[in-house]
Amino acid sequence: MRYFLELSYNGTPYHGWQRQPNAITVQEVIENSLSTLLRDKIDIMGAGRTDTGVHARQIMAHFDYDSTLELTTLLYKLNSILPPEIAIQNITLVNDQAHARFDANSRSYEYRITLVKDPFVLDKAYYIKKTLDVDLMNEAAKLLLNYTNFKCFSKSKTDVKTYNCTITEAVWEVRNNQLVFKISANRFLRNMVRAIVGTLIEIGEHKLNIKDLIEIVKSEDRSRAGYSVPAHGLYLTKVEYPKTIYIK
Repeated sequence: MRYFLELSYNGTPYHGWQRQPNAITVQEVIENSLSTLLRDKIDIMGAGRTDTGVHARQIMAHFDYDSTLELTTLLYKLNSILPPEIAIQNITLVNDQAHARFDANSRSYEYRITLVKDPFVLDKAYYIKKTLDVDLMNEAAKLLLNYTNFKCFSKSKTDVKTYNCTITEAVWEVRNNQLVFKISANRFLRNMVRAIVGTLIEIGEHKLNIKDLIEIVKSEDRSRAGYSVPAHGLYLTKVEYPKTIYIK
């Protein structure tokens, strides 16, 4: 039987999602906790592989178990033994073929910038002192919806079959003393959001212009795009699936 975990985590103490030999990761902590509770070796598959320091407000993962589980009890026990930085929101029975990574219809991220020095968001938002032209940044962000090949924003050494992604939303919002970049797509390349944000920041600083962005995307050359912003301002906020994968 296959189960979906809906969870969130503060990525600050972890070396990303994916299990690694010599570093503590979110996947490892959850697998160890589930294995302890179910007295069996449990492997989980996540919807994505967030990097070191990246946070998740919502991410899904699946695992298999031979018996029917009492989900309310398991949810309570799992949250009881997990560290405070990781919280399981829900556990759901799904079809045996449902896949947390490959069945996702869309994913959404936010990137947070603080415009004031705030010790309470030190590891939750990227501090920028300079004044940014948010209107120009939004004009540039909107242009991203016109393209599908985003090789210019992808990490160079990555094993992917295609650099095509369909972006459905890309917008900056002003929230008090913060700027929040919201972006949704059917899929994302490694480091893509952080590279897009870095490029848009350079546009907001008037180091680049709209024409430069168009040329960067068409070039398919990572070296022409902006810098990659720090991981601690990035949040995976939502992963969506077809309703048909769930067992009612």
